[in-house]
Amino acid sequence: MNYRFQNLLGAPYRGGNVVVANNNRLISPVGNRISVTDLIKSETITLPCQCSSNISRIAVSSDGNFILAVDENNRSQFINLHHRIVLHRITFKGKVSALQFSPNGQFIAVAIGKLVQIWRSPGFRKEFFPFELVRTFADCDDRVTCLNWSPDSNYLLAGSRDLTVRLFCLRKLEGFKNKPFLFLGHRDIIVGAFFGVDKKTDKVSRVYTISRDGALFSWGCPDVDSRLDELEQSDEEMAEPPSPGTPEKVEEGGAIIEGNVKKRKEFDGKGSNLIDEESEFFLHRIKWELLKKDYFMQAPAKVTACDYHRGLDLAVVGFSNGVFGLYQMPDFICIHLLSISREKITTAVFNNLGNWLTFGCAKLGQLLVWEWKSESYILKQQGHYYDVNCLAYSPDSQLLATGADDNKIKVWNVSSGFCFVTFPEHTSAVTALHFTANNNCLLSASKDGTVRAWDLFRYRNFRTFTTPSSRQFLSLTADQSGEVICAGTDDTFEIFVWSMKTGRLLDVLSGHEGAIHGLMFSPTNAILASSSSDKTVRLWDVFEGKGSVETFQHVHDVLTVVYRPDGKQLASSTRDGLISFWDPLDGILMYTIEGRRDIAGGRLMTDRRSAANCTSGKYFTTLCYSADGSYILAGGNSKFICMYDVAEQVLLRRFQITHNLSLDGVLDFLNSKNMTEAGPMDLIDDNNSDTEEGIDKQTRGKLGLDLPGSMPNRGRPVIRTKCLRIAPTGRSFSAATTEGVLVYSVDESFIFDPTDLDMDVTPEAVNAALNEDQPSRALILSLRLNEDSLIKKCVLAVNPADIPAVASSIPFRYLQRLIEAVTDLMEGCPFLEFILRWCQEICKFHGHSIQQNSRSLLPALKSLQKAITRLHQDLAETCSSNEYTLRYLCSTGMKK
Repeated sequence: MNYRFQNLLGAPYRGGNVVVANNNRLISPVGNRISVTDLIKSETITLPCQCSSNISRIAVSSDGNFILAVDENNRSQFINLHHRIVLHRITFKGKVSALQFSPNGQFIAVAIGKLVQIWRSPGFRKEFFPFELVRTFADCDDRVTCLNWSPDSNYLLAGSRDLTVRLFCLRKLEGFKNKPFLFLGHRDIIVGAFFGVDKKTDKVSRVYTISRDGALFSWGCPDVDSRLDELEQSDEEMAEPPSPGTPEKVEEGGAIIEGNVKKRKEFDGKGSNLIDEESEFFLHRIKWELLKKDYFMQAPAKVTACDYHRGLDLAVVGFSNGVFGLYQMPDFICIHLLSISREKITTAVFNNLGNWLTFGCAKLGQLLVWEWKSESYILKQQGHYYDVNCLAYSPDSQLLATGADDNKIKVWNVSSGFCFVTFPEHTSAVTALHFTANNNCLLSASKDGTVRAWDLFRYRNFRTFTTPSSRQFLSLTADQSGEVICAGTDDTFEIFVWSMKTGRLLDVLSGHEGAIHGLMFSPTNAILASSSSDKTVRLWDVFEGKGSVETFQHVHDVLTVVYRPDGKQLASSTRDGLISFWDPLDGILMYTIEGRRDIAGGRLMTDRRSAANCTSGKYFTTLCYSADGSYILAGGNSKFICMYDVAEQVLLRRFQITHNLSLDGVLDFLNSKNMTEAGPMDLIDDNNSDTEEGIDKQTRGKLGLDLPGSMPNRGRPVIRTKCLRIAPTGRSFSAATTEGVLVYSVDESFIFDPTDLDMDVTPEAVNAALNEDQPSRALILSLRLNEDSLIKKCVLAVNPADIPAVASSIPFRYLQRLIEAVTDLMEGCPFLEFILRWCQEICKFHGHSIQQNSRSLLPALKSLQKAITRLHQDLAETCSSNEYTLRYLCSTGMKK
């Protein structure tokens, strides 16, 4: 039961800004979670911490250790990226529109409405309230849209909706008016403002400002002499008359705050170096000049995202029509001008080296990383536009297929979290998926009236099953051999049977009087079980042609049906919240589970009753047995996934799939102050500012929200679980939810759970047995203690020549735990041949016991098979890419 959240698939990006840490770690918000993609290892993980609502802005420190995430409710979390934990929390007093760490990592600039606040970064300090407000700038006349720090962290550029960019000085210089310098002249909202650095002197020499109408202004500072003249004049006007004999006082950093003004001659010779070295403290005192105006010429498209790389002097700009441009500055030379989509680019950012460009499109859920020199994709991921309907695990648990209402099928690698193939051939919503036993074929059913078979080697549709007249399919299954395909319909209430080899329609099973929601073949025989809205579960003998052989009557509509892995039990869910367990051989009801109270929770905005009194949604729409059949998972139109013990019929655990308040049905109690005469305040859409500005507000597509003819709900989808599947290895399960596909797995840190403990079984006894060269005794003691680190230590301590003797001495009751430990070692241990020798000897000496108890050992054996298959694939790819090098080394070795 020790399942914990591991990853989020199906939605790599939904909005907000994307940042790159340590040059190869792409950090992007996904709903109220944060996804981290390693571009070198091609792996993606989702942090377990959640914000209270959808994340709007994120920022990462320059060293890549910390993330500051702010959600739509202005609540922020300060996260340690490496340990994946929340260190601090703070709530800002307004909507945060921009966020950035200073280059030295000491400060955080936050744009809150018209204000720019400078906070001291908490870091690793242990304090009661670590956030300290250092400065507040209230000079802007409208909402701040962008921020950019100078390389020395002394100055800050802030662009605003008032068409100006302001230059703020972080330090307070006494005796001077600390008014910001204004960069004027733009005719539209500022999208980006950046400091440009002179490559020779490594000093700030330019400022670039970009507005939404496609204008880029380049600003420069005059020469040193002009700067000195202006500084002297301003100092003389502001300074008080000096008293006789009063010594000069010079603040650290070279700024004159009191006393006589230094004469011009003091800046000659060595003095000029002083100005060069401390020029950063005078940037706000300089009158910047507008050097040139450039235009992107992409009207009527607007600039929606931009970024600038100081080292390469490059600017990248994304437009509302899906076009992006890469420009060499300051000459404004267009290097690339390409289109990547037809929707608005919502984020564009460089990596630290400047060789990769990252683009995000919130409406399509698309995330791209493009190498502009070689013009090739490093990463190209796109999630489902609408909610995911169905899931299917491959028999080896390495692949996960998803089907959604956007008519697409995606196949994901569970280990890396990447989608590697998309099948778009269906013309309507995909409702069911099924992997065949050989692991190479995927079946899909759709409401377009077709059942398709996909080849996962050649990535093509090699067989299409149809009916004489068009039907809408809701359910799908195949027998153990994969030769017979069955699909249930929504409109004619029939089950169609096809042959996989010929593609011919073999039979049509009639008898149901309602939509067929569930189909499944028995794992042990050829009996087909079907569930329908006509309040029955029917068993069919497909091969003998006897039709319906058994009917199980229910009181309410049956929503799903599943077999236990041993085929000796059948579970069905009905609309009254009951889970019924049947004996398919004797045809009797064994027991039921009342789940209405367990799944109840969460109130919709449109509900007129409280969550406790509302009856809608208090039933399970999807069920799934564990790999060993000891417990069952159940989910439905609720924020909870329930886990029940089958033998005792008790609730073991409830998983709350999300805490995201941006979704409907998460809160149990609604705030009465948000109710108005026109209805709930959250459902009243009175914000049309984005439409007025010519940029449509973009939200990720949701079923029932963005479909034609549906009522808008301000982007508030209802939380639900549409499908649950447990991996054949039993180590993880996936849930197709409104948030995406949530993957839960057994935690890597093993909980202490001894098998056969007494006074003599201690870690000291294990170490003593190893020191006395008794590997068999040490391994058995560690297995009895069931301590993961000790078991692995004892396995690695065995001499290769002694592996057969030690493997044969292990009792059968410890065999499953030993196989699990060997599987973990294979995934991360460099001694490949040594671990494979262990696997060989275990199978050789315990083969008969494994065969007799294959059902109980099946999850562990599936995990071992998955690890071996993955390792074999990695080695095959490495050897094929180095084939000629290996041939050369072998030939030279033979000559010697």
